[in-house]
Amino acid sequence: MILLSLQGVQKSFGTNEVLRDASLVLQDGQRMGLVGVNGCGKSTLMKIIAGLETSDGGTITMQKGLKLGYLAQHGDVDLHRTVLEEMESVFEPVVQMEQEMRRLEVEMSQCGDDETMLRRLGSQYDQLTREFERRNGYGWKSQVQGVLAGLGFRKDQQSLQTGLLSGGERTRLCLGRMLLSEPDLLLLDEPTNHLDLKSIAWLEEYLTAYKGAVLLVSHDRYFMDHVCDRMCELLLGATECYDGNYTRYMEQRTERFEIRMRAYELQQKEIARQEAIIARYRQFNREKSIKAAESREKRLEKVERLEKPKDESAIRFRFDVRRRTGEDVLMVEEMSKGFDGRELFAHVKMHLRAGDRVALIGDNGVGKSTLIKCLMGIQQADCGTVRWGAGVDIGYYDQHQAFLHDHKTVLDEVWDDFRRMDQTEIRSALGLFLFTGDDVLMPVSTLSGGEKGRVALTKLMLRKDNLLLLDEPTNHLDMDSREVLEDALENFPGTILAISHDRYFINRFATKVCVLEKDGLKEYLGNYDDYFEKINRQQEPDGDTAGMTRTALEKEKRRSREEERRIRERKQALKQAEEAVAKAEEEAAALEARLADPATYQDAELAARLAREYQLKKDEVDELYLVWEELEGQEE
Repeated sequence: MILLSLQGVQKSFGTNEVLRDASLVLQDGQRMGLVGVNGCGKSTLMKIIAGLETSDGGTITMQKGLKLGYLAQHGDVDLHRTVLEEMESVFEPVVQMEQEMRRLEVEMSQCGDDETMLRRLGSQYDQLTREFERRNGYGWKSQVQGVLAGLGFRKDQQSLQTGLLSGGERTRLCLGRMLLSEPDLLLLDEPTNHLDLKSIAWLEEYLTAYKGAVLLVSHDRYFMDHVCDRMCELLLGATECYDGNYTRYMEQRTERFEIRMRAYELQQKEIARQEAIIARYRQFNREKSIKAAESREKRLEKVERLEKPKDESAIRFRFDVRRRTGEDVLMVEEMSKGFDGRELFAHVKMHLRAGDRVALIGDNGVGKSTLIKCLMGIQQADCGTVRWGAGVDIGYYDQHQAFLHDHKTVLDEVWDDFRRMDQTEIRSALGLFLFTGDDVLMPVSTLSGGEKGRVALTKLMLRKDNLLLLDEPTNHLDMDSREVLEDALENFPGTILAISHDRYFINRFATKVCVLEKDGLKEYLGNYDDYFEKINRQQEPDGDTAGMTRTALEKEKRRSREEERRIRERKQALKQAEEAVAKAEEEAAALEARLADPATYQDAELAARLAREYQLKKDEVDELYLVWEELEGQEE
């Protein structure tokens, strides 16, 4: 059953056309993810569907009586209620229903011998009881507590006035309130913002089991992989829909783009060939040839020209290092930190070695950012020691971009830190992060969160540090940019310690997950999926030293690092083999095309040489395939 249908929806703000042909169909029970680069109009489209914005054109059709629930990125709450009262307000009709049932019970007890009145009241009571049960009248309080716990609200927070909550906590409260209202269609704009990993995992399970339909905007690719069964991409004002989750969408998107590009290129070749023939006919300047040229021109004019496939650009860069570190990069012993008598964490031990790629995770408020700032010396730990290894150059990415200067232009912000470089080099570096032309003259104060993040990444790239301390580096980046950041970190030869809630990102770069808790740090080998599997099996952390001597532990860690290095090297070799095969096949295809051209055989010597080159190239392709197959077998 179709709940929602959009056809050709358009929206402009002044001369800026945001939507020109937005179309999608959402069926009952479907969970659709809406994706696209920052600023492409996803939130605008959600507001149009929710009725908060009007469209300039197109049609929007909804099922009659459809109940919508819309979560904006910044939600509103009643500031005079407590957290619990705000959540329970969803069930006010149920509370009133229960009060009515109690009233009817009293009236029935007073009917005496009036059977007519008793039957009438009994009928009302029976109908009301059935509706009360349908609305979970006996279990809604437990449901409220379950949602509050799932979204990370502790018991002691439930009595707080909502006016005392942070912006993120209010958004979480709005999400919980909306989930409890159970609308037919949930419209969620960045629902995982302000949620820790436990709350995100809970929300995944909740939405997967949700009976209604869901349309969500999110930058959390792991979340969409687990929740969505259909994807819709908003690209240059138009939409295109795909079956499957985010990973399947990426595969189909690449396939479709390549098919369209091939079709476009073939048509362009045919058009060029026809135009060359027409030009030749006209050169003959005879009546018959001119008529033939005009006939071909008419046929060419009737050809429906394919548009060149467009793909919005993503940032492209790589991290490098000036020098290598020693084997030991960072050693932390017994670090503790608290504020105003409240202890964040204690007894933190950490040992980073060259080449480690560590994801630092933990509940919101446990002090992950504070720990990084203590390592950097931005904040002072209450106790503990921090020792850096030989030759360590630290690159720090702050999620709030506190070290950018609002009064500077983008160009000056970067250039002032790299005075030995000329303006062309700085502009080229900024160009890699999509700052071109007059964009570099914009004041930092006018930039969006994503743009500020790209400025900070530009500076980080130019520094060429061998240790990267990253605090939520994927925040504010669109999905394509996140993919490129992951590629850059994958090929980074140094050491990485990164705080992140982005599980897809953690899976891409991490070989170790460290969980920060109040009483210390727990270490798990592998990426997020490996960590999640271990905690579900209730396995001990890999960093636990119980039953192992220091020598045995060091040997085990050395073996683990060697295995991680071998895995990285195998992956890199496999990638290089794939690229070599693709390049050789392309060169063989080019030689084959020349050999297929009859004009080639007008020169016997050229034809013979090309035939030899083609055979050698085919042999090279076969050899490269053997190398690739061997490496592929090692991966398995």
